[in-house]
Amino acid sequence: MSETSRDTLRERALKLDAADPLADRRGLFALDEGVYLDGNSLGALPVHVPARVQDVLTRQWGELRIRSWDESGWWTAPERIGDRIAPLVGAAGGQIVVGDSTSVNVFKAVVAAGRLAGEGRDEILVDATTFPTDGYIAASAARLTGHRIVPVAPADVPVALGPRTAAALLNQVDYRTGRLHDLPGLTAAVHAAGAMAVWDLCHSAGALPVGLDEHGVDLAVGCTYKYLNGGPGSPAYLYVAERHQAAFDSPLPGWNSHADPFGMTPDYAPADGSARGRVGTPDIVSMLTLEAALDVWDGVSVDAVRAKSLALTDFFLECVEAYVPAGRVTSVTPAAHAERGSQVALRCEDAGPVMRRLIERGVVGDLRRPDVLRFGFTPLYVGFADAERAAWVLAEVLEETAEPKTA
Repeated sequence: MSETSRDTLRERALKLDAADPLADRRGLFALDEGVYLDGNSLGALPVHVPARVQDVLTRQWGELRIRSWDESGWWTAPERIGDRIAPLVGAAGGQIVVGDSTSVNVFKAVVAAGRLAGEGRDEILVDATTFPTDGYIAASAARLTGHRIVPVAPADVPVALGPRTAAALLNQVDYRTGRLHDLPGLTAAVHAAGAMAVWDLCHSAGALPVGLDEHGVDLAVGCTYKYLNGGPGSPAYLYVAERHQAAFDSPLPGWNSHADPFGMTPDYAPADGSARGRVGTPDIVSMLTLEAALDVWDGVSVDAVRAKSLALTDFFLECVEAYVPAGRVTSVTPAAHAERGSQVALRCEDAGPVMRRLIERGVVGDLRRPDVLRFGFTPLYVGFADAERAAWVLAEVLEETAEPKTA
């Protein structure tokens, strides 16, 4: 690819950035001169968050101390922050509670789904391509509850469902390939079989519309440190559809989910609503960091985020095709918009060394062994010029690492 041809794509990138309705959001994040394409692993820091966290540490904890459970709203934070996440995943208020890790919430959801499904259903379908923790947790939950795990590719779920299916645990977006699975269609199929649909939203929330209420999802879990920018280890969340809350039977009935937590009674009585998903004392500093980070979503339409995400990934793939030497990479991310999340995964034989060199040159993606380069596109702060630059640097690295030709 000549510099003249590159100029054409760079000019297009600049025009697209100038017309981008989300362009002003970039200034809300702490970014350097590099290209950060790993927001699907850890979102960038919103610039206002450190000052907010300092207030939590010095005033709320340092001065008010125990009074902050009431005066600073610490006690109500799990539900309050859940209500802020709700619009980003298409849920009405009162159905999401924030707290614990994704793994812990997967455990709660899978066990509760099995209990909600009723007697005679002893199988739990699990996405065979799932992020490992979901499979590990589901298998443990199945051992504890007498269920049997049935691994199945998401596309094969409809034919795998049957009268013994209690629940299906599925990922909306495949963490390796970026493939977007059919949440509405698969949820309908699960319900038609009389089972419960449990969705993992870790790679979709904050990147594309989810529609939990619209599509009748039963339970869902997700993390907040990727596209929601809550910070490393920020708490996850649990969605329990309102219609299931009265019967939701948590396998982890901690004191925080008690109807009268300060009654300190020996018998457990569950709280009403989403508070049933709480367990123990919440991680307040991390939780309030997340709450502050969610300010960047004020006034943002998820539909606009999705439109930019698709445009960014389209443009990146176009630049890769134009710049990268033929045969060096192959996209494993679906080309069809209806099947694509907000990342591009490229299969590359020498992916490890290539990603190390990309990072050395300021283009930060990540690697999924053995041979997948992942590039996450976070529409709130990634632009089209970033996409073009990343593709050009990738081409340079691949040319430099090409095996010398033999005579």
